Amino acid sequence: MKTVVVAMFVVMALAVSAHAKVKSQLVEYKDGDTVLEGYLSYDDAIKGKRPGILVVHAWMGLDDNAKKRADMLAGLGYTAFAVDIYGKGVRPKSPDEAGKLAGRYKGDRKLLRQRVNAGYTAMLAQPTVESGKTAAIGFCFGGTTALELARSGTSVNGIVTFHGGLDSPAPADAKNIKGKLLVLHGAADPYESPADFTAFHKELADAKVDWQLVEYGGAVHCFTDQTAGTDVSKGCAYDPVADARSWAAMRSFFDEIFAKKKK
Repeated sequence: MKTVVVAMFVVMALAVSAHAKVKSQLVEYKDGDTVLEGYLSYDDAIKGKRPGILVVHAWMGLDDNAKKRADMLAGLGYTAFAVDIYGKGVRPKSPDEAGKLAGRYKGDRKLLRQRVNAGYTAMLAQPTVESGKTAAIGFCFGGTTALELARSGTSVNGIVTFHGGLDSPAPADAKNIKGKLLVLHGAADPYESPADFTAFHKELADAKVDWQLVEYGGAVHCFTDQTAGTDVSKGCAYDPVADARSWAAMRSFFDEIFAKKKK
């Protein structure tokens, strides 16, 4: 069954790319004095502006995974901008180094919000982005970051998290969320406790946020990361079915928030 789903996912991706002329480039921008370098991707065959999607990387920084997702979004007709939270040239070389870097930003939500908003501003400056139609997606650490973008009060239409951290040191800030949320999670993810979910539910309910949670049975953390291996006993593993289903859920969510069907 997994083989069939993955095959369908690949065929759909190839079909999209066959009709797209995806252009990509590195874009330098700043957060104060800190130089950052994001990755812009869009279909050059499409004329005019289109919705902009901010892509936030996992704890290893702006890597090939984030760039690949940006290209996939560009193939769907969006302008995608993969942000750089850590800084130009700052790329962890090991999980230990990545943990320390990600921990620095998770421990300083003000800085994290500032950094992701700098990326959001850089995305809005792109000529192919329709400023009134934007969303952000994030993976793992990037999911936490995307949620912080929303909690900061940024006018984004939607947020999608893929196996992202759900904790918040300031739950009351959920009142600042202006868009809709789609949370895509592994049902067997060991890194989010029942208490985390309870707190997250309360945070969003108290703020009357429009949100959805989809859990994928058997999936653990990292289920969209093809480099994570498939050993679920490690708590972080790729799951091709959850990957395909979550991407499809995101596409449907975008159709809803942008009120325009994509081919």
